[in-house]
Amino acid sequence: MHNRHPPPHVRALEAHLGSRDVARVIYGAVLGLALVVALERHPPTAGQTLGAVIATALAVGLAEVYSEFVGTEARERRHIGRAEVRRLAAEAVPVTFGAGFPALFFLLAAAGVIELQAAFTLAKWTGLALICAYGFLASRLAGSGSGAALLHASAVGAIGGALIAVKALLH
Repeated sequence: MHNRHPPPHVRALEAHLGSRDVARVIYGAVLGLALVVALERHPPTAGQTLGAVIATALAVGLAEVYSEFVGTEARERRHIGRAEVRRLAAEAVPVTFGAGFPALFFLLAAAGVIELQAAFTLAKWTGLALICAYGFLASRLAGSGSGAALLHASAVGAIGGALIAVKALLH
């Protein structure tokens, strides 16, 4: 007998892919990737890079909350309450996560588990892989075949690839 109910992790992934969180994670990942590429030119210590990535992720998340707060008040001509501020903060978590994800690699470098250059390499390529994976999944969910989805993922990933390529040319 075929199980018609997907396992919880598949349902969670499907729910995530059907939400606005996808756009926010991608936006954050592009910002995180840009920061990593910029810092790599004259790399600070692992701890300083970790701090910069975390501070940037928090600043991006707070900017998301602030801009939505002000935008809502201006658009709807009313003050927003605490419950709406909490909702806005929850909606900012994905962009904060996307921008802050590279911190993991710099934490490992600061702890001496990996070298600083390896942290930069992992941060860049996992950021690019994340952007491409979302592009592929979005295209598949939109009905594309595997080949077209790979082409779509490549096009979407070109943004991150361009950041890495520009950095490589300037280094």
